[in-house]
Amino acid sequence: MQTTLVRQDLASQANAVESRKEAGLPRITDPALQRGAFKSRNPFAAPGNGNGNTNRALVEALANSRIYQEYEKAFSEATGLPLTLRPVESWQLPHHGKRNENRFCHILAQKSRACGECLQVQERLSERAAEEPHTTSCAIGMCDTAVPVRLGDRLIGFLQTGQVFRKKPTRTQFERAVRQVAEWGIDADEKTLEDAYFSTRVISPRQHESIVKLLSIFAQHLSMLSNQVVVQHENAEPPVITRAKEYIHEHQTEELSLGQVARAVNTSTFYFCKMFKKVTGINFTDYLSRVRIEKAKNLLLNPNLRVSEIAFEVGFQSLTHFNRVFKKILGQSPTQYRAQLLGR
Repeated sequence: MQTTLVRQDLASQANAVESRKEAGLPRITDPALQRGAFKSRNPFAAPGNGNGNTNRALVEALANSRIYQEYEKAFSEATGLPLTLRPVESWQLPHHGKRNENRFCHILAQKSRACGECLQVQERLSERAAEEPHTTSCAIGMCDTAVPVRLGDRLIGFLQTGQVFRKKPTRTQFERAVRQVAEWGIDADEKTLEDAYFSTRVISPRQHESIVKLLSIFAQHLSMLSNQVVVQHENAEPPVITRAKEYIHEHQTEELSLGQVARAVNTSTFYFCKMFKKVTGINFTDYLSRVRIEKAKNLLLNPNLRVSEIAFEVGFQSLTHFNRVFKKILGQSPTQYRAQLLGR
């Protein structure tokens, strides 16, 4: 019954996919969206407007897809701006720790009060961008733009970019921003703030219009892709793989072996190895490495932690191995990644 409701709700989008096929356009496919990495049957199938958990699961699947990651990288390299795909209800700073995060905003993120102000701006932006793209400004004068992403008539999330000025900032505006920062309790060197503030991108109205158009086109693409996610995830991930992933996340800092995880989920090593690769699309070792690197990325945000400490903290037994795996997955060394995040 639930699947029937979803398919009815998605009829218009399904027709759009068929139109692409008839027009000779390539079918939107992504192995990452065909692997069924979810615990319940069709977790995205929610009638009506769905709910927060349903939308978050769907947005997470889209954000992890190859097509989104390639687009995000291309967009960031072409514009120099951060890009985030986030659910409607999100209590995380959208661009923190992302590629091209604004240096001034990164400084503000150190204090919870400043974060609270940013999240209030994000909430207002979500309300105003529910029907169409919208741009709003924060107390510092920087702008963020959100473009809605839909599954049929259902709003599931936003493509969000920004941390930019629409006009060249003045000295008076900077002094006002410094006073605001002081009120938020942020103790930062004024020269550091000044360099970060005036290095912020300034985009013209024409550039802004083009950016919104690009994101709107991609949002439509993601809407069609989300249909495939719903249909392709009707068959749930095997419980043995779900339990294995949970075990890996819980014990990622330990010396984990394929056989150890197989025993933990009560199956043979041979069967588990074959099933894990079939369901996830990557082998056990690569999956474990990616889990550890994701944790390392968060730890690298802390400038007080040495790279060697982080390597052992996330489960690597040597710094050399950590550096090699990190560069293989992210295309740059941990030191380079940290420098990019912290604006050094």
